[in-house]
Amino acid sequence: MDFKQLSAQFQNLSNDPGTWPIAPKVATLVFILAALVAGGWYFYWSGQLERLEAERAKEVQLLEAYRGKMQQAINLDELKKQKVQVSQYVLALERQLPGKAEMDALLSDINTAGLGRGLVFELFKPSGAVVKQYYAEIPISIKVNGGFHDIASFSSDLAGLPRIVTLNNMNIAVLPTGSLALDATAKTFRYLDPQEQAAQQAKPAGAPGAQGAAAGAAK
Repeated sequence: MDFKQLSAQFQNLSNDPGTWPIAPKVATLVFILAALVAGGWYFYWSGQLERLEAERAKEVQLLEAYRGKMQQAINLDELKKQKVQVSQYVLALERQLPGKAEMDALLSDINTAGLGRGLVFELFKPSGAVVKQYYAEIPISIKVNGGFHDIASFSSDLAGLPRIVTLNNMNIAVLPTGSLALDATAKTFRYLDPQEQAAQQAKPAGAPGAQGAAAGAAK
């Protein structure tokens, strides 16, 4: 069948498709099938494919989560041991922080450490405490006179105390007598008791009174 014969079949078509030649019938059938496929894709299959891709992505996420939990389950005993070690480490650090009742003894230890090295205290003044969330920082202004080795030994004695004591803002000057004058701020720390922690956590961030609330604790 040549092109002229084929095109002739599409001419003068009646309103009754049953009487059409074979070529228009096949073309119409192909068009209907194409329209059905396009409509099905647009209204149904495209959405199904999008959901399928979403479920595949979710499957990957769930698989990764499963692998992570499986790894945790395999290492559960080791993680429990690490948790115990961390708890013991935190407890050891807390033991280095005195409570309210121990502050007087700690201040006495600092004073005794200086006197034991033959130093002369010109100033020993605890200031108001700076309260943090779980502990309070107590600065102590000190000024002592003595020899170089005595001051060095005093610093070493403070570092060796069972409680945490640090020297800050150190300034050493030579006196006319030849001895040295150490002007510094010693800082020690104490933990807050449960009532103080609850009161501190109940305060909004940046609320006034966060500093100096434990001013009397260092005295």
